[in-house]
This record gives sequence, structure tokens and C-alpha cells, in this order.
Amino acid sequence: MTISTHLILVSAQPIPNITPILDDSLRPQKVVMLVSPDMTERSQALENIFKPRGIRIERCTIDNPWDAEHISDRILDLLAQYPDGGIALNATGGTKLMSIAAYEAFRSCELPIYYIHPEQDRLLWLSPGKPAQDLADCLRLKDYLMAYGAEKVEIPEPAGVAEPIRRLTRQLIADIDRYASELSTLNYLALNADNPQLTVEIDSGPQSRPHLWELLDLFEQAGLCRINGHSLKFVDAQARFTANGGWLEMFAYAECLGLKKASGIQDIACNITISRHPAGKTAVKNEIDIGLIKANRLHLIECKTKSYRDSTQGADVLYKLDSLRDLMGGLQGKAMLISFNTLDKSSRARAKELNITLCSLSELKNLQQQLKKWLSPNG
Repeated sequence: MTISTHLILVSAQPIPNITPILDDSLRPQKVVMLVSPDMTERSQALENIFKPRGIRIERCTIDNPWDAEHISDRILDLLAQYPDGGIALNATGGTKLMSIAAYEAFRSCELPIYYIHPEQDRLLWLSPGKPAQDLADCLRLKDYLMAYGAEKVEIPEPAGVAEPIRRLTRQLIADIDRYASELSTLNYLALNADNPQLTVEIDSGPQSRPHLWELLDLFEQAGLCRINGHSLKFVDAQARFTANGGWLEMFAYAECLGLKKASGIQDIACNITISRHPAGKTAVKNEIDIGLIKANRLHLIECKTKSYRDSTQGADVLYKLDSLRDLMGGLQGKAMLISFNTLDKSSRARAKELNITLCSLSELKNLQQQLKKWLSPNG
């Protein structure tokens, strides 16, 4: 039987509804969405992903996602439109009653049913008993974020990290113990250069602060600034951002790019801006330092160079990252905090409790190995 239509049960976890539809070996001509009243917005997000790919959409609405008899009647009415078959059920989403009712209706009509294993990213055929199959790694960042309710996703044009910046960040990490204290001073100088001229005066001279002036020389060699006496001028706003802590983000992004092919990263970007408009609430913007998709799962990386004065500040960063991971990544989303400064003991314990991977200070020298482990299925 040729399967040209899939019935999906729309729920708060949209990725299992998307991955089989975008897999070329499974892609249908049409998707029917079983939609309860509370999933209307989520169904619209799915339609916005499917329709541009030429897939036809039909909605089958249900009044009550907890009324099994009502759900069964709606599905049986739908299946009457397919006397020759050609329709399969994705039983992964919806409420348990929606899934059970849909399963029983399809079984009674001897129509194919499959389920998506959320952790292994595999399609399991429940009926007929065909072998399981791995799903293609086809999801892109924009599709993933839109599926979870982002109305607008701003992703910069694909670009690497310029070689002078790579050399600079590698040297900063290699000599992190030497430059650690003065990098905070450089952050402060860049912060105070927030003016039309992008300039700031340096109070101390080379003899009193030799490591600071070594740092300034490294940034000047990378083409980010110019030094004239005690005056520091950044070449542009991006250069000032790099000196104001952005260098750590550039280092982490370059390390991720270096792993893209070997680790099977499907899509990656930095400086992502997400706009959402929760029902009945004002518009909300979120920023992601680095986002990537691996095995159809969202991985979020936050980079921080600030010092944490107490455990409260560290907790705030972790809770915000945890919230964003859950909001935009779903149950399978992963998060990592890359911090120039070490978090205190209670914050590290909190990160473990929230299942957020930490990499800080001297650990940054082995960031690529840390990323490899984190990107692995059990990382």
C-alpha cells in the first residue's frame, strides 16, 4: 500500500510530528491534523512548516481530547474517506486517550500505525510489524524554533569565524591563567566605549598593568581596535562586542563549527533572536548565543564572561537557560553553560539538578572534548 496521507495528533511536543513528514522516504502528499481546542496555535505552527514544502494540510477538530468515544467517531468518519487505504497514523502525539482511540480505529480498519521513539529518533512500526527505521536528520533551526511557538526567528547569514579571531580566542584560552584577571578589565573598557566614537581612555600604563597591555596588543593584532597613547578605539560595534565578552562566544562557535561534520551537526548558528507572542501576553524576545540541531534535537549554548558575585546570580543564569531549553527545545532539548568564571558549589549542584552541562575557566582548554561528549547520545 502506498501511503500518501499521515494523520498526526497535535500536541505540545511537535518534533515527533515533524520528523517523519520531512523524511524523504516517508514524506506524504497530505497531512491531516487531529486538533483539540488548546492546540490550535501549535497546529498553525506545523502548517507553517509543512505548506511551504508543498504538503497539503487538513484539520480534523475534536471538542474534547479526553472523550475517547468522541475521538473514535471523528477518526472513523475521517477514515471513511479513505476506502482504499493510503493513510497512516502517527500515534506519538496527543493525549493518551487520543492516541489510544486513534490506534484502535486504525487497527479496526487494518491501516498502518507508527510511533516515534523520542530519544533514539527512530520510527517504530506498530502495525504492520515492519522493521524500525532511523529518521533522516533533516530538521533545521528555524523549523524547530517555529514548531515551538516562535513567530519570528532571526538567524544571521551563515558565516564562519575569521582566522584572526580564531587565533586570538585560541591564545586567550591557552593562556587563560595569565590573562584571566585582565580580561575582566578589557570587558569593562569595552562596556565604557559605548559612544559614537567607540573610544575609551585607559587609566593604567604598560608598566603598571603589563598583562592588560599584552591583551590590548593581541586585540589590536586581530584588527579589532587601535591604540593611540592611552586612547583605545574599537574599529566597529562588532569589535567592541567581541572585546566585551563576545570573544568567548566566538571561541565556542568556532569549536562547534570544527565538530560539525564529524559529529553530524545538522544546523548551527550564533546570535539567534526569537520573537514570541504568548496568548494574552505582550511580545517576548529571547536570544540564543549558539543553537544547533543534532539528531533532530535542539542544543542550546549560553556563553558568559561575567563574574558571579554570589550564588543568586549563578542561579539566575541557570534558571533562565533551563526555562529557554524547556520552552524552545521540548523534552529532548539539551543545554550547556560555557562560563569564563567558575560558578560556586551550590550553583554547580543546581546545574547538575537541572541537567545543564557546565564548562568553565580551565575546563575551556578542553572545550572541544566537552562538546563531543555533550553531543553524544548519552552526553
